Amino acid sequence: MESNRNNMTQSAHAGTAGGAEPNYINAHKGIWSWMTTVDHKRLGLMYLVGVLGFFAVGGIFALLVRTQLLGPTNGWNTGKQEWLFSGDTYNKLFTLHGAVMVFLVIIPSIPASLGNFFLPLMLGAKDVAFPKLNLMSFYVYILGGTFLLISIATGAVDTGWTFYTPYSTTTSTSVISAVTGVFILGFSSILTGVNFIVTIHKMRAPGLTWVRLPLFVWAQYATSLIQVLATPVLAITLMLLAIERTMGIGIFDPKLGGDPVLFQHFFWFYSHPAVYIMILPAFGVISEIITVNSRKQIFGYKAIAMSSVAIAVIGFLVWGHHMFTSGQSELASAVFSVLTFAVAIPTAIKVFSWVATMYGGSIRLNSAMWYALAFLFLFTIGGLTGLFLGTLSVDIHLHDTYFVVAHFHYVMMGGTMTAFVGALHHWWPKMTGRMLNEFWGKVSCFFVFTGFNITFFSQFLLGTKGMPRRYATYLPEFQTWHQLSTLGSYLLGLGFSITLVYMIASLIKGEKASRNPWGGRSLEWETDSPPIEHNFHVQPVVKHGPYEFPEIDHSMSTGGGH
Repeated sequence: MESNRNNMTQSAHAGTAGGAEPNYINAHKGIWSWMTTVDHKRLGLMYLVGVLGFFAVGGIFALLVRTQLLGPTNGWNTGKQEWLFSGDTYNKLFTLHGAVMVFLVIIPSIPASLGNFFLPLMLGAKDVAFPKLNLMSFYVYILGGTFLLISIATGAVDTGWTFYTPYSTTTSTSVISAVTGVFILGFSSILTGVNFIVTIHKMRAPGLTWVRLPLFVWAQYATSLIQVLATPVLAITLMLLAIERTMGIGIFDPKLGGDPVLFQHFFWFYSHPAVYIMILPAFGVISEIITVNSRKQIFGYKAIAMSSVAIAVIGFLVWGHHMFTSGQSELASAVFSVLTFAVAIPTAIKVFSWVATMYGGSIRLNSAMWYALAFLFLFTIGGLTGLFLGTLSVDIHLHDTYFVVAHFHYVMMGGTMTAFVGALHHWWPKMTGRMLNEFWGKVSCFFVFTGFNITFFSQFLLGTKGMPRRYATYLPEFQTWHQLSTLGSYLLGLGFSITLVYMIASLIKGEKASRNPWGGRSLEWETDSPPIEHNFHVQPVVKHGPYEFPEIDHSMSTGGGH
């Protein structure tokens, strides 16, 4: 749209000089300038590289797990050698896959990379509130990831990513180095959360009131509250686990007078809110992509914003639905079941609001919008199957089966990671100054969507048939579904590989991006592509909300005709 119709004003973008002013990438040169930078955009980019690197590692572990399950079905307790890996090696592979993906990829993926990059831009600020703390949190993240990967070289932990006791207190594998890594990563999460909360409260541009904040900012705000309040519980729990292993103090091990169910309470009190640390930022991303590409004001802005806060609050109260089979009281199980249904309400508000936003809009089906539509389909399946597991009578039969694996991946992988890749397509022009190839973007989305559904929908069927998760061997009746699931994982891996190739290609020869290729209305689209070092040439002044489209402009650029 024409600049005089934009809802954010900047005194005519003074000082662009035809794009001659250095941007955040080339304002300073040399490796040392990156290692010591306090520029939130550079740190966001560095987080992005780290997250994508760990994503590749976790993905390789996943493909190895699925390849193991292609093989002959030896049955249980036969004493036969598995066809690819031993049972012990298989246990280490799925543990490392889960730990890397949860703690190094999904939790920091959107907040640490895209949140760091775009939160100050969306607020009209020059940087986050505590730039040096931001740099520190990045190095803490790298340190924690290093400890976690060191565990591979020192015996590789085999407890599952949940580190359940009493096995984790007695196994000879490298539990200490793994939980130390996760413990350190928690500090990175807390520091980032504190930084974002203060930035949102104190560094908004003039006129940017709470009811004018972009929904991505609201999602990051709710996420940060959970990070600050819940992460210390995990840190204390893992510290107690390490103390029990090293000093023999009875905390969780019943042989020492401890209670393993206590560990589950502590762990899930953090880890269920952590599910919302993972998915709430994805909700913010989808709100941005859908409203911009529908070229229409978001439906139910206040309801979506408040539902993010409601999810953060209720998310602290539902941890017990992971423990229906642990022997807790019937009353406690019933209460947790009701609360599980309750958390679906604010989530449904978002989904229906997104659908209502698209209704009557002039929808542009670019790659980002393809991923947003894929998210709606996949996350809805993940959310609805969560209601099955929240139902006491059903969960007793489905607990610890592949149904749980499929549900979790539909929410986390089909939800968070699909939104993450969609966000990269949406904001890539702003981050790099280059357009992505729309054709290959849609091809990769097709492979990701198709491969994902083949991989994990078949696991719903495996679960209903009684296939337990985490087994390296299985009975012949499950073989067809396992082989179908593995085939889907290869297609999924192909889709992400294509994405990596054309993203790298865009950096080399991609078409140059304009300031606002999609016609977005929030502040990040008001600065150059890529942004200058201090974000804005003059202080932005906000006069309208971020989603107010005066009219639909059908001549709006669609990104260079890819």
